[in-house]
Amino acid sequence: MKTREYYIELLSKHVSNPKMIAHCIASEAVLKALARKFGEDEDIWGIAGLLHDIDVEITNGDSKKHALVGAEMLTNELPPEAVDAIRMHNEFATGQQRTTRFQHALAAGETITGLIFATAMVYPDKKIESVKVKSITKRMKEKMFAASVNRETIMECEKIGIPINEFAEISLAALLPIAAELGF
Repeated sequence: MKTREYYIELLSKHVSNPKMIAHCIASEAVLKALARKFGEDEDIWGIAGLLHDIDVEITNGDSKKHALVGAEMLTNELPPEAVDAIRMHNEFATGQQRTTRFQHALAAGETITGLIFATAMVYPDKKIESVKVKSITKRMKEKMFAASVNRETIMECEKIGIPINEFAEISLAALLPIAAELGF
């Protein structure tokens, strides 16, 4: 694998929206934390988190193409298990269900970042450091709050043996050190 700087540059070539880049960097942090928990390769899991949406602007977010194009773009860039997790983070495009720990971790990990960002935005200071685990789990139950955030995907954390409270705690802890970089 190449350096993180190389992959940041690769992402920046294909994604120009600063909020989408922040989402990708947040996903990288969450995936690295999950890799640590499971004794997996933090670099591989982190880069999969970073690059999972590399094709979002190319495909205009078309749910029938998104992730398939990205996986194809990354076939010669990343190990096969990372490409597979990226491809499978959008089950709709593949017509298959996620089955591996890496697939579930990427899907759940990248999705919870949206819920955490939305939760931070309701606080007066709009800072991730103000967000509490209890707030995240409470917002999970409020279907109208951040309605585009797929709660079922976040709950895939349980398929890999992490209860939602712990998953929210791991994810929030992963984002705190990079909150300023994310704009929160």
